[in-house]
Amino acid sequence: MEKININDKLNTFSEYWSPKIVGDINETYVKLAKLKGEFVWHMHENEDEMFMVIKGRMVIKLRTEDIILNEGEIFIIPRGIEHMPVAEEEVHVMLFEPKTTLNTGNVKNEKTVEILEKI
Repeated sequence: MEKININDKLNTFSEYWSPKIVGDINETYVKLAKLKGEFVWHMHENEDEMFMVIKGRMVIKLRTEDIILNEGEIFIIPRGIEHMPVAEEEVHVMLFEPKTTLNTGNVKNEKTVEILEKI
């Protein structure tokens, strides 16, 4: 058991769209990520996903609407819902996801991170 300082952990990396593990609870990872630009349209067939904005502002595009998230707000994307995160400026997020969650879901491309780093 140890205390985790989110800002200190965020200062250890600079790459975008590459989530880092900062903890785990049961079968769920707690991840931190920096986002900038557009991600890819994807979905997670078996996992729900939760975004919490720590710094900045982002949009989660759904096929039916755009969800704007500001600092201190969360959004849970149910499994099977296609979505695309977008961040015009750098955004810091915390993610709560089952350990089986691949960042690009059902899509594999250059943004796919299959082996996550623990920081």
